[in-house]
Amino acid sequence: MGTKFSAKSAFLFLGILLNLAFKTKAGSIVIYWGQDGREGTLTSTCASRKYGIVNIAFLSIFGNGRKPQINLAGHCDPASNGCQKVSNDIRNCQNQGVKVMLSIGGGTSGYTLTSDAEARGVAEYLWNNFLGGRSNSRPLGDAVLDGIDFDIEGGQLHYVALATRLSELSRGGRKVYLTAAPQCPFPDEWLDDALQTGLFDYVYIQFYNNRPCEYSTINPKKFKDSWNRWTSSVPAQKFFVGLPASQQAAGSGYVGANILKSQVLPFVKGSSKYGGVMLWNKYHDDRNGYSSQIRDSV
Repeated sequence: MGTKFSAKSAFLFLGILLNLAFKTKAGSIVIYWGQDGREGTLTSTCASRKYGIVNIAFLSIFGNGRKPQINLAGHCDPASNGCQKVSNDIRNCQNQGVKVMLSIGGGTSGYTLTSDAEARGVAEYLWNNFLGGRSNSRPLGDAVLDGIDFDIEGGQLHYVALATRLSELSRGGRKVYLTAAPQCPFPDEWLDDALQTGLFDYVYIQFYNNRPCEYSTINPKKFKDSWNRWTSSVPAQKFFVGLPASQQAAGSGYVGANILKSQVLPFVKGSSKYGGVMLWNKYHDDRNGYSSQIRDSV
């Protein structure tokens, strides 16, 4: 006995296939939190259900013989252990399925690595104080973060050793994610060698404050060429379009939500390595409502 398919069944089957195809291209929004006391708590950030990854910014002092130090702007005072209260917020986020990372570096001159040996030492500090190791003075309390984000914009070039040691320390235990936020000109001045190791899971390409590769409706080719080069040249799992969350968040590179949805996302989703959108930062996203405008399209 043969099976007969009605036209209605065929359309239903096609709809299911299209829906599955769409979901495979669904990305997430990454947000940087920690550099403005007006942006709300980490718990409220994750409770908004807008973000898949939150990068705590920044561990902005390390290397050159200095003790690593976090700076969470107006949120808390690490010198008095005041940032250990963030531990509960981290767990709240993780319980909602949000990955929480520590971002190291940033746009300051307070960090550098003078040797591979020092880089390995910084990796062990990160492991013991923020990840799966042990320390009596964990700056963010006893919560275990999901990984380390490299937002490196200066210093000496020993980040291969840093990334390699972090990867070694996490073997056989809980997954430690490594992510990076390079500038869009390729190759990145500071992170190219580290990115070529294949140790990085996600790459958030900063398509802002870099006019030669930012998106422009007048000349979209420069952005498209940059995106294609990054996704074809760096052995990472997923790539994210990094953007300012408002015009005030960066000197250049802001892309309106409607343009992002109609012109940028349809293009970048053509890559099997598309991961989503990274936004700088939570305060500006609150002011502009950017993530709320794009999240159903990302």
